[in-house]
Amino acid sequence: MDREVEPDYIKKQKNRRWVIGIAGILVLVAAVYFLRKSLKGTMEASRIRSSVVEIGDVENTLTASGEIIPAYEQIITSPIRASIRRILITPGTPVMPGQAIVDLDKSLTEIESEKFKDQLELKRNSIEQLRMKLNKDLFDAEINDKIKSLNINKLRADFEDAKRLQKVGGGTGEDITRAENALRIAELEKKQLENDLSYNRESMSASLKETQLGAQIEGNNLKELLHKLKMADIVADRKGVLTWVNENIGSAVNEGEMLAKVADLGSFRIDGSCSDVYADQVKTGLPVIIKMNETVLRGIITQVKPSIKNGIIEFVVQLDNAKNESLRPNMKVEVFIITDHRVKTLRVANGPAFNGKRKQFVYVLKNGVAERREVEVGLSNFDYVEIKSGLQKGENVILTDMSQFENLEEISIQ
Repeated sequence: MDREVEPDYIKKQKNRRWVIGIAGILVLVAAVYFLRKSLKGTMEASRIRSSVVEIGDVENTLTASGEIIPAYEQIITSPIRASIRRILITPGTPVMPGQAIVDLDKSLTEIESEKFKDQLELKRNSIEQLRMKLNKDLFDAEINDKIKSLNINKLRADFEDAKRLQKVGGGTGEDITRAENALRIAELEKKQLENDLSYNRESMSASLKETQLGAQIEGNNLKELLHKLKMADIVADRKGVLTWVNENIGSAVNEGEMLAKVADLGSFRIDGSCSDVYADQVKTGLPVIIKMNETVLRGIITQVKPSIKNGIIEFVVQLDNAKNESLRPNMKVEVFIITDHRVKTLRVANGPAFNGKRKQFVYVLKNGVAERREVEVGLSNFDYVEIKSGLQKGENVILTDMSQFENLEEISIQ
């Protein structure tokens, strides 16, 4: 027979279960608290650089490099084979139009020009000799033709006389035949002479033309050489600054070899280059931004070189202000090619916190705590990053690299 449980015992059991339940809840709360504490880092405020989200314009840019080049640079080459006799101006010296830069020894070319002159005179003399000979041959042929005409007239008269004599009984048929044959032979010989005379006239014209053409070629060669001799006076053709000169006095230079460079330092352009990864994006007409230390200039791409060398595509930039006083020849500059543009969009200053991904995490400062936030990034350049979602105007975003805290939801800023 079962015995009835005492009420005090039942009450103790209930109290015990309540105590165990409350203790479990306390343990769980403590675990959650300490877990949150373990996922929360600390960072000094002095190590943080931040920026406030604002409304503004953002230009998407590609990073490239460039070199400042004078807009005009005259490259002076040697028009002849010569040797350098003297250097008249040193690099860095301003030059004026017509001012001599290098003195070349032109003696070899001058000797060659005298040789050409003699050859031309020989050609002209041979033309005169040929003309005299051809005129004599033509004259002789014409005289022979006239003599043959007179002989034909005589033979024709003999033929007529032979026919009259036969009629009166003073001649025979053989005499007539003989006279007729002699007349026909003479007429054929005259036709041959006339043909030779016509050929001689045409041949004379062709021979003279050929010889005259040879003389004309010699004359043109002489003119070209005399022009090269004139160009061998190495002078500047406009105002500028001598930036380089071949200073190897006494050395031989070949035709076409560079002797000097004269640049107009009042105006400049940019020769830019970037990776061929961007080849399909770099186009003529795109605006660019040029940064030189603290100076920022703008320009436009006027030419994209068709060939790619060693994975590099090259282009030329015309500057809006090509006479800026900060421009210096051969200075290396940063070039940013603008490929897209947004107006009145959410933006924040660019910094190490942005890694180039479209979606990423950043930290937002609020009441001394940096909260982890996922954002979507749009256009970007060296100054700003477009924010498409995840942030609001006026929020303060940490720009410092926070990769060491990438798994923390919150960071305490002290």
